[in-house]
Amino acid sequence: MRPILAPTLLSLALAAAPLSAQEEGPPGGSERGVDDGLDLLERGAEAFLRGLMDEIGPELRRLEPELRGLAEGMGPMIARLVELVDEIDAYHPPERLPNGDIILRRKTPSEIEDLPPPDEGEIDI
Repeated sequence: MRPILAPTLLSLALAAAPLSAQEEGPPGGSERGVDDGLDLLERGAEAFLRGLMDEIGPELRRLEPELRGLAEGMGPMIARLVELVDEIDAYHPPERLPNGDIILRRKTPSEIEDLPPPDEGEIDI
């Protein structure tokens, strides 16, 4: 865990350093645009993700056969669960009983009718 923490913190510090400088304007007298800030954020995020992949990439490659086997084993079970649970909004959140059982309670038809319609538009960020 500690080998991942150091590059992560270093990447965040390097990515934020140019953003913390207070300048009147860039050399040449032109105003800085929003695109300049986004470009710095993109480069910082790219450096962060590249460092993260450099750190955990070899471990993921070593675990790939085991992860592939896990996915192949769980695939049919997940497909069956998707068949049984038609819409996730039709259920209450899972509950854990004192004996360790987990139950999914289906909502009544009146509870389902009270749900707002799903948003089919684009997500604004």
